[in-house]
Amino acid sequence: MALSFVDILIIVVYLAGCVTAGVWVRRYVRAVEDFALARREMDVHLGVASLAATELGVVTVMYTAQLGFQYGFAGATPGVLMAFWMFLVGMTGFIIRPLRAAKVMTIPELFERRFGKLVRWLAGFVVVLGGVLNMGIFLRLGGEFLVHVAGLPAPYLEWVMTGLLMLVLLYTTLGGMISVLVTDYLQFLVMGGGIVLTSLIVLQEAGWQRLAMTLLQANQKQFVFVVSPAEPPQPAGAEASGSISSTRKPEAHHSEQSSPPIKKIHIGFPLHPFGPGAPGALWVMWQALVALAAITTWQTTVARVLAARDEHKACAIYRRTAFYFVGRFALPGLWGAAACAYFYRQGGLPAGVDDLTAMPHYLGLILPAGALGIVIAGMLAAEMSTDSGYLLTWATVIYNDLVMPCLKRPLTPAARLLLIRILVVLIGVFLIFWGLWYELPGTAWDYLAVTGTIYLASLFTLLVAALYFPAANATGAVAAILMGAIGPVGFVFVNALTPPDSPWRISPEVAGFSAFALAALGMIGGSLAGRLWRGQPREKPTGGENK
Repeated sequence: MALSFVDILIIVVYLAGCVTAGVWVRRYVRAVEDFALARREMDVHLGVASLAATELGVVTVMYTAQLGFQYGFAGATPGVLMAFWMFLVGMTGFIIRPLRAAKVMTIPELFERRFGKLVRWLAGFVVVLGGVLNMGIFLRLGGEFLVHVAGLPAPYLEWVMTGLLMLVLLYTTLGGMISVLVTDYLQFLVMGGGIVLTSLIVLQEAGWQRLAMTLLQANQKQFVFVVSPAEPPQPAGAEASGSISSTRKPEAHHSEQSSPPIKKIHIGFPLHPFGPGAPGALWVMWQALVALAAITTWQTTVARVLAARDEHKACAIYRRTAFYFVGRFALPGLWGAAACAYFYRQGGLPAGVDDLTAMPHYLGLILPAGALGIVIAGMLAAEMSTDSGYLLTWATVIYNDLVMPCLKRPLTPAARLLLIRILVVLIGVFLIFWGLWYELPGTAWDYLAVTGTIYLASLFTLLVAALYFPAANATGAVAAILMGAIGPVGFVFVNALTPPDSPWRISPEVAGFSAFALAALGMIGGSLAGRLWRGQPREKPTGGENK
């Protein structure tokens, strides 16, 4: 379906209103703490809306829908695990209570108090490396969604990505966290309406019982989607050479006239993650580790803790946001599962569409005029809130933990504010180039989980040790940082340089588990070795008691 005038009007009005609101609040930014942490005055309701908006971007919708396409309802497993840990952490105050009480701007800043400046700098570097690589595919996936759902020509993808980022950079650079919080609140409302509306239309088209039966049937028949070589996606709903019809057969992909397939997609057991063709127990265990580490150390999430008025409100934000993470995975996962069932009934995927882009292509086929504009506005809201929050977070870490410790003379308040704004822009420029050429090695979620683990494993180990392990020292901290990054960095670069059938490729589970295991080993072994070899005195944790 092509965009109607009503759809375009809805999108333009939303973008204009959101950017205007973000730019307007720039007057309240006077210092770096205003820019990075909104003066630490965030209350519970605004914190919930901001955290929910930041952690649901178009990239979230794309990777959760991809999991739903491949694994049905079992694809929501990471969301269930994340909700469980988030509620438990919010109830107990594990990590986040003493972290907020320490009144730091970033996690690495806490490490300087406990382990020294070198550890702070190394931790900041790992945070930025993992975070920026993780964010590197956000614009690409956002562009893929908009191009497929709106039926735009493929060359528009780069322009859509760049234009959207320019709008985000405009208000984020001027207003910082204050702009992010204000626009997050607006985006949360628009995004919520778009997601609910889309889910209702999808359920009406797919039918709950028919959807479950279709997915089970596809799994039992061991149906395989064979993806044709990429072609410019056709406008959604158009009857063209790349379109599908109700009479199309799966075998058509294997005919002599068609191009050779480049990818095969097996349909996993859709009801739980332990059935035939499902991810399996090892994947679930890895996801449980990633979920716990993410909610306690992922800097964009923790930024809301550090911006809260006090530790009690920080815990309340976690408790009230917990169940939202189930919906964050389940609803877009439902769209992906419905797309799988739809194309299974049609006999296959259109040319140039795979498991990642099947969901937006499917939505473009079923959404009526008006609803399409609301949904696209909602997804733009999701993308903008995520991009702004992440840009601000990584710029703050670079400023606070990489640049400032290296300066011999303190900067003036105006120079400090200018510096962090320049860093926001530089990260945005890098993301455009990385997003244009990097090719995903596997599913989008696996890439995000592994690149996030570059710092999740080591930072989680360091944070637990700094707050709860008195025997930890700087030697163990350095060892944990270096050893924890080996597996994920290897996954990113080895898999980018080797062909898909190479025996040297690293699986996501192996990369993830090795990161956590090596980080823990480095912390324990390094701390013991440092104490024996250097005769270090017993160190006391700073701000570490969880009262």
